[in-house]
Amino acid sequence: MSDVTVREAFFDALRERGLTTLFSNPGSTEVPLLVGLPDDLEFVLGLHEAAVVGMATGYALGRGDAALAVLHTTAGLGNAAAALATARFNRAPLVVLVGQQDRRHLAFEPFLTGRLRTLAGDYPVWVDEPARPQDVPAAIVRAAHEAVTHRGPALVIVPMDDWLQPADVERERAAPGEVVRATGTAEVDTLAGLLAQAERPALVTGSLAEWAAVVVLAERIGAHVWQESFSGQAGFPQDHRLFAGHLPADRTRLRDVLDRYDVVVCVGAAAFKQYPYADGRYAAPGLRVAVVTDDPADAHRAAAELAVLAPPAAVCRELASRLPQRDGDPPEQWFADPLEPGEPLYAGHLLDGLQARLPRNAVVVEETPSSRPELHRRLQAVEPLGFLSAAMGGLGFALPAATGLRMALPDRPVVAVVGDGSALYTIQTLWSAAEYGVGALFVILQNGGYAVMDRLAERHEAGSG
Repeated sequence: MSDVTVREAFFDALRERGLTTLFSNPGSTEVPLLVGLPDDLEFVLGLHEAAVVGMATGYALGRGDAALAVLHTTAGLGNAAAALATARFNRAPLVVLVGQQDRRHLAFEPFLTGRLRTLAGDYPVWVDEPARPQDVPAAIVRAAHEAVTHRGPALVIVPMDDWLQPADVERERAAPGEVVRATGTAEVDTLAGLLAQAERPALVTGSLAEWAAVVVLAERIGAHVWQESFSGQAGFPQDHRLFAGHLPADRTRLRDVLDRYDVVVCVGAAAFKQYPYADGRYAAPGLRVAVVTDDPADAHRAAAELAVLAPPAAVCRELASRLPQRDGDPPEQWFADPLEPGEPLYAGHLLDGLQARLPRNAVVVEETPSSRPELHRRLQAVEPLGFLSAAMGGLGFALPAATGLRMALPDRPVVAVVGDGSALYTIQTLWSAAEYGVGALFVILQNGGYAVMDRLAERHEAGSG
């Protein structure tokens, strides 16, 4: 934390997004925000919320960008609902800040508490109640991106005591500085310039169905290519000389990886997917991060200076055609050497055996959290859809998914590598697989315990001690 308040960081976010005119009919919940408003921010008073939102709507349509309306809890948002509907149907990008009662006694529903999230019905394109005061500035930036992308009002609900809390300036903001919505080739100019300046570039891939364009770009600029953590599918051939491995799942180890580079572009991947929580930044402040995705949510919450909202393969092809050829040194070997035969039989022995025997077009469906790091270091996905996992993290996916996948792709071998605990969630699937002669191979590892929970418990005990 710092001496900078959430209010001050919020004002900086408004300036960054050009939201320096505030249309409002304020009440008590907005007083801590508006008293002593900086001179470079213009306050426009309306005497009814329909007028406030209507003026903001006209302002947004006139400037071709988001405008800001500030409303007072239940009364203000309720009065504004019809005007917000108009803004939605007029496709006007609005950021709507709604004041809420003091966070410290919301559990008691004090006077002027608003049940605000659903009060405007389906007319907002996005609604957020930041989990912490420190998340408010990022929520406003993201709301501006959501409003422009989806052409309608985006709501952010802020308790009145949040404004004077200390801001968190030691962490990246969960919103990009700029979102480029690419409709042609010219829109990738900024990203091309970023990569042209890079001395040590890296790519991070998510779940991508088309690999060829990423391969061409990586080879063009000599970039190391990492697979994002907890990805549902592979996004790059893992036997390629530029494949560097799977990104670590916690900030501490992630920093060790990202600090090797000066520019990182996430292609169809988040910036960055992590678990469990750890303090600190993703990387040193000098690292420049960009995201290329066709998923607006991934773009809008990216901890990046630039997000390009466009089909990743098309952007990669365009970048490869613009950037000069540059050869880079290959990364260190990621995959582990085969284990020597011996007793007892470890998961690594089994995975080595699979790697030696699986054909190139095999699909591995993974659901073995205890052995996932080892699996990543011993099994290579070398063709699209060569690896599949539950991106959300819930158990019970692999057995039925492998069965359905084999039904859809009878010409591709399908192997599910599943922990014994994970298998219990949907063990009934084996009956269906046998009844319909599916022909998938199920490999169930006998782990002898809920190892993931044991490791997390050990980490918790070490931290609390």
